[in-house]
Amino acid sequence: MANLFQYGYVIDSINHLICLKHMISSILKDKPTKLFLGITAFFVANALIAECIGGKIFSLEGVLGIAPANLTIFGESGLSFNLTCGVLLWPLEFVITDIVNEYYGPKAVRRISLTAVCLIIYAFLMFYLAMHIAPASFWVSSKQADGIPSMQGAFEAIFGQGMWIIVGSLIAFLVSQLVDVYVFHKIKQRTGEKWGWLRATGSTVVSQLVDSFVVLVIAFKIGNNWTWSFVIAVCIVNYMYKFSMALLLTPVLSLVENRIELYLGHETAAKMKLAAMGKSNEI
Repeated sequence: MANLFQYGYVIDSINHLICLKHMISSILKDKPTKLFLGITAFFVANALIAECIGGKIFSLEGVLGIAPANLTIFGESGLSFNLTCGVLLWPLEFVITDIVNEYYGPKAVRRISLTAVCLIIYAFLMFYLAMHIAPASFWVSSKQADGIPSMQGAFEAIFGQGMWIIVGSLIAFLVSQLVDVYVFHKIKQRTGEKWGWLRATGSTVVSQLVDSFVVLVIAFKIGNNWTWSFVIAVCIVNYMYKFSMALLLTPVLSLVENRIELYLGHETAAKMKLAAMGKSNEI
């Protein structure tokens, strides 16, 4: 009798494993699932890289080979397009957000946004830990011949962003993502499937404004006591760049959506769009 029970247990275990194998195989072969996994991976990696390279400030005028703008806004003079390298990647996040919004809905956007924030926090905790681990003495002075007096100091300068900047960027990212989702769906409710460029670009330009303002207020008004006039002036300069990028990336968004339609098939894509709008009962 005991042998029969053991035999039955083994058979059940094998059947369970076979079911799991079929389930995993089915998931990995499902095109919408594979697409979502790929988009999520790129979204999180892009956000993390943007945070890591955000410590460098570059001159947009210098990149374009033109003279500094020297703008005067709200009495603040000498303003130019000196931007964090993070802005090179952040516009792509909002493009990805619009794609996820279109095919997977607001819950999916919130999920990937929270995933990105959690992993960014984890990364900064690891940076903090790495900065405070005692360095090997030979390593500290290993690049003095190359003009780097202390590798430990260089390491801390690269990875040791200010706490207010970290907090500000994370809060701004989350808030702007929620705003993007809200505006995107409000426009889509009014326009339906028409004017896809309008809901994508419209939601991006609004959310980018929120992102620019929130991060500056938290990181530099609260954290560094900037004047309101300087905060708003810098916000306007940053937003001018982000607004321009949103317009320039509109054709890219259309191209990506066309490729997704071809990959998924028009029927599957149409069903996903309806489900994303909470209209799956109309399929």
